[in-house]
Amino acid sequence: MHEMALAEGILDIALDYAKQNKAKKIREVGLRIGEMSGVETESLEFSFRMLVKGTIAEDAQLHIEHIPLVGQCAKCGKTFHIEHYDFWCPECKDGVLKTVSGREMQVSYLEVD
Repeated sequence: MHEMALAEGILDIALDYAKQNKAKKIREVGLRIGEMSGVETESLEFSFRMLVKGTIAEDAQLHIEHIPLVGQCAKCGKTFHIEHYDFWCPECKDGVLKTVSGREMQVSYLEVD
């Protein structure tokens, strides 16, 4: 399961940070997950819940910020939300885009005591 490996990585990051800062409890883990990252957030949350048992993150809240898939047309410069993986510019109908956001998958913050 892809999300189990991601949850392990997230927990490792949180525990390392807590250890470096002599924290006794991890209260919240903030994530930025892009629409095109391929992450099933429900599976990620379930995996995280299973992994944190017995750790200082056991009661931690997982806060996920969903980042929309946004592209910018290389021809006309229009920036727009890409829906249904339709990568054609709605303005000039060109298909050459730069992805502005939506591929993120990162720990954005940790709240610890």
